[in-house]
Amino acid sequence: NFRADLLSCCFRRFDDIKEGDVVRHDGKRSDGYLEHIFKHAAKELFGMDVKEITYKALKNKDFQEVTLEKDGETVLRFAAAYGFRNIQNMVLKLKKGKFLYHFVEVLACPGGCLNGKGQAQTEDGKPDRALLARMEEVYAAIPVRLPETNLHVQKVYQDWLEGMDSKKVQETLHTTYSAVTQTTSSLDIKW
Repeated sequence: NFRADLLSCCFRRFDDIKEGDVVRHDGKRSDGYLEHIFKHAAKELFGMDVKEITYKALKNKDFQEVTLEKDGETVLRFAAAYGFRNIQNMVLKLKKGKFLYHFVEVLACPGGCLNGKGQAQTEDGKPDRALLARMEEVYAAIPVRLPETNLHVQKVYQDWLEGMDSKKVQETLHTTYSAVTQTTSSLDIKW
C-alpha cells in the first residue's frame, strides 16, 4: 500500500528531529498556512515578492481578508474564517454565489488554534488572555523555515513521490471537488 509506505517513510525520516530543529511556517500564530500560501502564490503567479501581509477584519476579528493588488486590480483574495458562526456565513455566501475568495483558511476555534478548547484557559474555562499572549510570543520566537526547503520533505518527494510534478504527486496530494446532491434526511444541517 503506497500510502502506508509513505507514512512509514515520513515517520522514519522525522524521528531524528531534535528540539532545536523545530521550525514554523510564515505567520504570526500557529493557525494555518494562509500567509505562506499567499506569499507563494504572489511570487509564483504574479512575480511579486510579498514581505508583509495585512489582515483586514471584516464582520469581526475572526473573519479577516488579505488581498494582493497589481496594477490597481485585486488579483488575489484570501480569507481566514475562525469559529462556526463565520464558517456558516462563509458557506451561505458560497451557496449564493457571492464568495470572492481564492483561498480560505477555516478553523473551528474562534481566535484560531491557540484559543482551542483546553488551550489557554483559566480553571473556570474562560480564555486566559495572558497565557494566550505568552503562547503567541513563544510561537513567534521559533525560527521560520519554508516547507519547500525542508530536507525531509524534499527527500519524501524524491524517494516516494517520484519528483515534484509526478503523476504520483497528483494522485496522492491533490484532489478535486464536485457538487454534492441534496439528501432528504432530517438529520441534515441546513446551512
